[in-house]
Amino acid sequence: MSEVRSLTRATSRVSLTRAASRVLLALSLTLFCFAPVRAQLQIDITSGVTAPIPIAIEPFTGETAQMSPVIAADLGRSGRFKLQPRNAADYLVTGQVGGTPDGAAAVDFELRNLLTGQVLLKERLTMPAAALRQGAHRVADRIYLRLIGQRSAFATRIAYIAVEGAPSQRRHRLVVADADGAGARVVLESRRPLMSPSWSPDGRWLAYVSFETRAAAVWIQDLATAERRMVSARPGVNGAPAWSPDGRRLALTLSSAGGNLDIFVLDIASGALERLTDDPAIDTEPVWSPDGSAILFTSDRAGGPQVYRMAARAGERATRVTFGVPYAARPRVSPDGRTLAMVVRDGGAYRIAVQDLAGGGLRMSSRGPQDESPAFSPDGGTIIYGTRGGGRGTLATVSIDGLVQQTLVSTGADVREPAWGPFPPAAATPVR
Repeated sequence: MSEVRSLTRATSRVSLTRAASRVLLALSLTLFCFAPVRAQLQIDITSGVTAPIPIAIEPFTGETAQMSPVIAADLGRSGRFKLQPRNAADYLVTGQVGGTPDGAAAVDFELRNLLTGQVLLKERLTMPAAALRQGAHRVADRIYLRLIGQRSAFATRIAYIAVEGAPSQRRHRLVVADADGAGARVVLESRRPLMSPSWSPDGRWLAYVSFETRAAAVWIQDLATAERRMVSARPGVNGAPAWSPDGRRLALTLSSAGGNLDIFVLDIASGALERLTDDPAIDTEPVWSPDGSAILFTSDRAGGPQVYRMAARAGERATRVTFGVPYAARPRVSPDGRTLAMVVRDGGAYRIAVQDLAGGGLRMSSRGPQDESPAFSPDGGTIIYGTRGGGRGTLATVSIDGLVQQTLVSTGADVREPAWGPFPPAAATPVR
């Protein structure tokens, strides 16, 4: 159980008086409201579908922010398209970037079937003039939906932890970036460990665990204003925050006076705490079902880590979900509630596996020797996870069908614990 191992190691290293903790908070913590981060992510496509769609993306007339290369990169990165010149493509994307009377940017784009001459899309997208790159992701989303028939997540964001420096000078950073790794910004930086980022359903807040006071505490932070609030700093373990689908509660892992770990639910507004599990086993790593009616979590009550499910209220009996493997942990549920992703032990390796919650068997999705922390994209089509490469942590993605695999290579940090944010509000960049 990665969360338990990390929290136990970090907690065992820290113990300090409250007065000294306040001093350390002032000395060791630096807050950034989306300051640039040096460690960027670069994407290497390692596998794709066997017959990608040939498509041409021509430069948009009037573009100064290079929208068309972003659109091409999004579609190429999906593994389902092959970028070609017009004379070798089946589909063509053209466009024009202009302005509106109120100073906003307007992008008119067209998707045409070159084999039939049919115009499949002809739309206008408006956005703030400073948001052209995000608009390019939106255009790619529209093209993907029209040709593949499924929603994509090009215009979403990810969060992750980046660690840099020698042990005596180590810096821990909570980073938010576009789904393609571009535009990375530091949300929080500390000399003490940060872990377990979790997005609120509206994408406005991040919950995370920080050891900035030398003890584990759960914080929530507004990404637009940098406002942050400590919501759980009880003695012992405070870990694994997970937002409820309504955004009003957090599921947490907390320890009792005897040190045992159980699942609790915290009402953020009132601070009221409800205990869900009361078992001598270790219960940790909770996640909500998409409708908020149930919580899945990791427990070793059967002798080794397995995934369990229970109704999201006290007094309910938990039932085991995973079988056939000696180790199954860190559950995550797809947005449609049908698929479970988790970390399993496969021989001597730890890999990401998926399971149909209606009763299907396990299927290995990743190939690394030390993979962890899976998270679904908001469209449910891709899983992002942490892995190892080149002697350091990095991130990777795999499509839910296992056909498209990519590595997000860090150019300067040990990167871990990814979390994929929700779809942006539709009203932010309206399509007309």
